Amino acid sequence: MTAQQTDVTIIGSGPAGYTAAIYLGRAGYQPTVIAGALTPGGQLVNTTEVENYPGFPEGIMGPDLMDAMRKQAERFGAKLVYDDVVGVDFSAGTKTLTLDGGDTITARAVVVTTGSRVRKLGVPGEAEFAGRGVSYCATCDGFFFRGKPIVVVGGGDSALTDADFLSRFGSSVTVVHRRDAFRASKILVDRAASNERIALHMNAVVERIDGDDSGVQSVVLRDTVDGSTSTLPANGVFVTIGHTPATEFLDGALELDEHGFIVVDGASTRTNVPGVFAAGDVVDSVYRQAVSAAGMGCRAALDAQDYLTNLD
Repeated sequence: MTAQQTDVTIIGSGPAGYTAAIYLGRAGYQPTVIAGALTPGGQLVNTTEVENYPGFPEGIMGPDLMDAMRKQAERFGAKLVYDDVVGVDFSAGTKTLTLDGGDTITARAVVVTTGSRVRKLGVPGEAEFAGRGVSYCATCDGFFFRGKPIVVVGGGDSALTDADFLSRFGSSVTVVHRRDAFRASKILVDRAASNERIALHMNAVVERIDGDDSGVQSVVLRDTVDGSTSTLPANGVFVTIGHTPATEFLDGALELDEHGFIVVDGASTRTNVPGVFAAGDVVDSVYRQAVSAAGMGCRAALDAQDYLTNLD
C-alpha cells in the first residue's frame, strides 16, 4: 500500500474527466486521474461510431475518441491510475481517497466525473447485440436505423422523447411499456399518440431479443396481464429505463439529489464541499452527451484552478 499526495485528483475518466485533466495539466497541476479498473474511458468505450462529436466530419469510433483524449491528457502531464475509488474523506481541507487496491491519495482539490450507468433490461440477447441493434442513446445511434423498424422500451419522458426523435428515422417506432399508463408528461404522451409513425404497446415487457450475424431482427414480448407472448420485428432496440449515477463510493460525503446525482451550485461545478467539484453524467440527468460532459469537465477544471489559486 502506498500514499500519494497531489494538488488535484480527478475521479473517473470519460469526456468530462479527460477534459478536466487536459485543462488542469496545461495549468501546471499534473493531475492524477483515477480512471477505473475495468472500463477506463466511460460509456463511450462501449460505443461504436460517434458521428455527433464536433471535429470529426467522418465520425470516430468511441474507443478511438477516448484513447485520443487520454493521450492528450497524458501529454500535458496527467498521471493515470487504473483503479477504483472505494472510499473518500472530504471532512478536512486535504481530501483523502481510498482505492480498491489499498492505496490512498490525498489531494487539495478533487473533481468527480464518475458518470452514470444505464439501467439494462437483463434479458437474453441484450448483451449479445449491444452495439449491433441494442442501444441506450437515441441521439447517438438513431441515424443508423433509417427506414428500419425500431422498438423503444420505457415509459417516462426520456422514452417518449426518444420515440419522437427516432420517428424521423425508423420505418416505424413501437414504444413498449410494462404498465397501462405512462409516467411521462401528458404533452409527450399526446405527441406520441398523434404521431402516425409511433405505436404504443402497453402492458408488455421484453422477454428476449433475437437476431443473427447482421444484428437484431426481432423482440419477444410478454403480456403482463395474461402472460401471452408475441414477436415484434425490430432492427433497433432502444432501452430507455433510466440511469443510475455512480455515486455509491461517496457514502454521504457530498449532497445528492433525490435520484442520486451530485448537486452543484447553479451553473458552476462546485459541490457543497469546498474544494470538491463534479462534472459530466454524475451531475447531468438531462443531456448526457459526450460533448456536454466535455464542456462541463472544462468548467470543473477552471473552477478547481480558481480554488487552488485562492488557496495559494
